[in-house]
Amino acid sequence: MRTIEDDAALKILADVIKIPSVNDHELTVAKYLQALLAKYDISAKIHPITGDRANLVAEIGHGKPVLAVSGHMDVVAAGDLAAWDTYPFTLVEKSGQLFGRGVTDMKAGLVALVVAMINIQQQGGPKHGTIRLLATMGEEVGEAGSAAFYQQGAMQDAAGLLIAEPSTVYGTAAEQKGSYDLKLTSKGKAVHSSTPERGYNALVPLIKLLNEANDYFETIPAGEMGPVRFNIDVLNGGDQVNSLPDLATALVNVRTIPEYDNDQVTQKLTDLIAAYNQQGADIKMTVIMNESPIATTADNRLVKLVQAIGKPYAGRDVVVASSPGITDASNLAKRQPAAFPFAVYGPGNMTQHQVNESLPNRCFMTLLQFINSCLHVFWPSNRC
Repeated sequence: MRTIEDDAALKILADVIKIPSVNDHELTVAKYLQALLAKYDISAKIHPITGDRANLVAEIGHGKPVLAVSGHMDVVAAGDLAAWDTYPFTLVEKSGQLFGRGVTDMKAGLVALVVAMINIQQQGGPKHGTIRLLATMGEEVGEAGSAAFYQQGAMQDAAGLLIAEPSTVYGTAAEQKGSYDLKLTSKGKAVHSSTPERGYNALVPLIKLLNEANDYFETIPAGEMGPVRFNIDVLNGGDQVNSLPDLATALVNVRTIPEYDNDQVTQKLTDLIAAYNQQGADIKMTVIMNESPIATTADNRLVKLVQAIGKPYAGRDVVVASSPGITDASNLAKRQPAAFPFAVYGPGNMTQHQVNESLPNRCFMTLLQFINSCLHVFWPSNRC
């Protein structure tokens, strides 16, 4: 029996951090994990998506029930390298902290899943059923990897889903808001600013519409996950100060809730656009990303298991909350019933997407033990 101990797991994490999979190059991560799993007689298949981007799937065990576990292989850009205290693509341990791009979001969680699968396989495999690893590309922008898995039916027979996104050891999530990215394009007629009556300022109706939409969405009652968030993130229009702009665009992100979902946002914005266009505007809406909210019951089987197993590691009750951001569950848990066993639980903190992204070494080691225990205990019987 060749299980992976803490030092070896840390070396695997260092190897994966070294791969700069910044919104690309997940294929390199997938090949590394495929070779690692093969050393322990676990077959993994790479599913090419486009270019140097790919998903990876691996299984241990046999038959049903199937527990899907998932982590993404991409990371966000490191930003200003001079602002980092360490080189972001080298794992550095300092004062009990692990530093590196993706150490929290979410290569530590991904490595923890892989190591747990290897160790369970080396200890004889799952008692019942199958553990299926779904390692995704493109989670940070667009979630194309999890969308591909969903379209391929990777979740059709799944009896549960654990996503090892950063939650700390003190909290888990059974639900998450939706995320809806939109582009609004307003067309006008450019003229000299001394004679605006001869043209049409593309910015004016767009700004009015955005303000009206923002005011409206602030009146929507908050749901169990909190309020709808209508975020005007990027606004562009005009080329110079003495000319009316003939084109203006806005990029908007809406965080939706089950009580007011993506379809309702679409309908409201469609109605607003129609009203402005009837008054002479020429505004169109393009959907960039459309991920619906996911809501499962806070007492689903997997959450209860996370709480029970996690409490000794956390030293206190593991709190169930909503995930403020989206995860690949937007696709992987799509159209699942409210009682579907789903949980977000993994090593990490709130330093993701920042310079000096870090993770307490103790947290990583604790979550390695937790995930190994969780995957073992999920199979005490043949039912879910």
